[in-house]
Amino acid sequence: MTSELRVDKIHNEGGDNDTGLDLSTNDQIVLKTANTTRLTMNATGQTTIVGEGGSTTTSVQQGLAKCWCNIDGSGTVEIRDSLNTSGLTDNGTGDYTTAINNDFGNVNYSFTYCGGQSAAETTYQMASSSMAAGTHQVQLKNAAGSVTDRDYICGAFHGDLA
Repeated sequence: MTSELRVDKIHNEGGDNDTGLDLSTNDQIVLKTANTTRLTMNATGQTTIVGEGGSTTTSVQQGLAKCWCNIDGSGTVEIRDSLNTSGLTDNGTGDYTTAINNDFGNVNYSFTYCGGQSAAETTYQMASSSMAAGTHQVQLKNAAGSVTDRDYICGAFHGDLA
């Protein structure tokens, strides 16, 4: 016979805000609303959630940026803000290497860069010049193909961490 527990709230009298939910390694947590599964987490932590429109699921781990950075690329080159970024190397004009704190599992991760300048020139291109599991190098070039600095350089990286 299957047991069922129906509650509106789980409260731990110990005061540490831990619900005490502890499942065996072969079980999974399933959250449902209106009798429809909205979120599933298995014993390894793999979590899927219903996507927009309710007809598909999205893997939370696969859909998150594992690393991102917002770089000030002119004047004193520095990272304004970041996630999983441990440093930045200014390799020269328009050439930067981002150090990734928790390395990717391999060099086959995806990256996207964008940038901007407050000056009149708006045509430029960005090229990845070197990828490793723990670093990523990018160069910015103007319309003539010369490397150039930019005020704003933003990068996001997706893939599996090591």
